[in-house]
Amino acid sequence: MAAVYSVVGATIMNRCARAACSAIAALAACAAQSANSKAIQCMSMRGRSTVKIESRCMNMQFEGETRTYRIYKSKASHKSTAPVLLVLHGGGGSGSSMEGLTLGQFNRIADKHGVIVVYPDGVGRSWNDGRSDLKTKAVREGIDDVGFLRALVAHIAEHEAVNSNRIYATGISNGGLMSYRLACDAADFVAAVAPVAANLSVELAAECRPSRMAPIAIIEGTDDPLMPWVGGEIKVLWSRHGQVLSAQESFERWIKLGDCALPITHAAHDRIANDGTSVIRHVARECTDGAEVRLYEILGGGHTWPSGSPYLGARIVGKVSHELNASEEIWSFVSRFSLH
Repeated sequence: MAAVYSVVGATIMNRCARAACSAIAALAACAAQSANSKAIQCMSMRGRSTVKIESRCMNMQFEGETRTYRIYKSKASHKSTAPVLLVLHGGGGSGSSMEGLTLGQFNRIADKHGVIVVYPDGVGRSWNDGRSDLKTKAVREGIDDVGFLRALVAHIAEHEAVNSNRIYATGISNGGLMSYRLACDAADFVAAVAPVAANLSVELAAECRPSRMAPIAIIEGTDDPLMPWVGGEIKVLWSRHGQVLSAQESFERWIKLGDCALPITHAAHDRIANDGTSVIRHVARECTDGAEVRLYEILGGGHTWPSGSPYLGARIVGKVSHELNASEEIWSFVSRFSLH
């Protein structure tokens, strides 16, 4: 009988040991996964900023690589599916720097309208925006950023209630040029775009054959020292970054693509007396697929985000216009449009 108890006891002890080991292994796996998740950090914000970064750092796998992004959504509950706004940083920037540059204004829009705001990080702090002659990491390695941004929204949709008919994109400089590329190469994905401080590149303009006419609002400063209002070569210090059309030619190219009616020019307004800028709005309506094309001509404006943070001195990037709030204007424009 003692032998029976001994066998039973040993069996029970072995099962308990196995269960304990399984539990410990599971805890260890979770801890390792958690540590790995914590080890993957989003790209940092360069320079100093007083803006509180409210978005959460997340990551996903794309084409065998770990890609990072920041996401902000309202804490308030919204009954319907949410639109998604991709906010793309400029060359050398990051998702967090874009949140800082815009002073978190898109986060306040998210709180009010229930939009999910996403600040992705480009590979090597850059986007493969269609200019093949750049020396950035994204271009050198042939990064499929159109595919990544599609996959990013699909990834978010696995966890959030996303309205796939209302995906929008905006961005500054390299991020603005990437917005153009989405309108050209992924018009079935983005419902509308709004590039800031970015003209359409000569290379992309020659190849752009969108599957549908995406509504577009272009915001560009006439005194931009980096992105030439009159077109030509983009120069940043001693480096060159490809050729672009002028702002007017970019506007006209989209009007032609959309077979729009003749544009209407609204008189300049100058409500802020001491910021050295004013705004002229050019609008073309009655375009194919119900689209609209706009050009905000920021007279005296620089390579900056209107009503955003003056991230560098005016002698380097030009003036920040306060004649309009670019974030609010962009949301007011893009949110009117849907794929279906």
